[in-house]
Amino acid sequence: MSKPARSMAPISDADIRLLRVFRTVVECGGFSAAEVELNISRAAISQHMADLERRLGLTLCWRGRAGFRLTEEGRLAYEAALRLLASTESFRSEINTVHRRLRGELNIGITDNLVTMPQMRVTHALRGLKQLAPEVRVNIRMIPPNEIERGVLDGQLHVGVVPVRRGLPGLAGLPLYSEESLLYCGDGHPLFDRPEDGAVPGAVTREDVEAADAVAPTQAQLPHELNNTATATDREGVAFLILTGCYVGFLPIHYARQWVERGMMRALLPGIYRHALEFQVVTKKGAQPNLVLDRFLEVLRGSGDGEDA
Repeated sequence: MSKPARSMAPISDADIRLLRVFRTVVECGGFSAAEVELNISRAAISQHMADLERRLGLTLCWRGRAGFRLTEEGRLAYEAALRLLASTESFRSEINTVHRRLRGELNIGITDNLVTMPQMRVTHALRGLKQLAPEVRVNIRMIPPNEIERGVLDGQLHVGVVPVRRGLPGLAGLPLYSEESLLYCGDGHPLFDRPEDGAVPGAVTREDVEAADAVAPTQAQLPHELNNTATATDREGVAFLILTGCYVGFLPIHYARQWVERGMMRALLPGIYRHALEFQVVTKKGAQPNLVLDRFLEVLRGSGDGEDA
């Protein structure tokens, strides 16, 4: 009674690796010569070949004192392996071409005035996306965090950059960086020219700061109690009011630096009035696959915190 034909299970990644070893052994003419090419020991090559023979249910080659030679089954398996490996390389090349020809749009919402952040991870990621996919159209909207979150949830935006606040169940977050803010007043404010040192007469005190008119952002809860007599929807609005010399207000250090260096602003009691705000990139959970967004996030994850948003 003849032995029933054996059917091979579906090809796996491990099978592909074994077939590559097999191809190299055949092309090198034996195990010893393949050691250098594969950079593994002869014993490891022998084990791989034994694993492949068990996997295929075939004797692929004879090895011994008489040297290395393929069996007839091995010759047929080698020819089939060449066709399979060529197909996988062709597939890889075609997919790489797809990546290079990425088309479409990336709609991104960003909280205002992050461009002066020293850690320019968003900028670097956008540059990396442009290099990978020059035909992609990037659309940036500078809008408040709540509008960004809503836009990502309803699909108007692919991705957003917002402060870490409450966790919305429909959003996935990727930590980005931390932003530190100080309390500033502008040139002409009653506290602007007063000293910081508490031992000096006339130095700025907490009571002075808490009595001063302050501008509060409408989109954030601050950890300090101030005399908020004005509000602003964004940081530029806060800066406008500070520069009047009539208000104190919190601004990110990186954003306020341009006015501090020109002598138009100063920080008040920075050892007391400071706070940090964490930023994250948000995407919609369960969204349809989007290769453009995937490439942007891939580059973003690859950009380190130590890079010069």
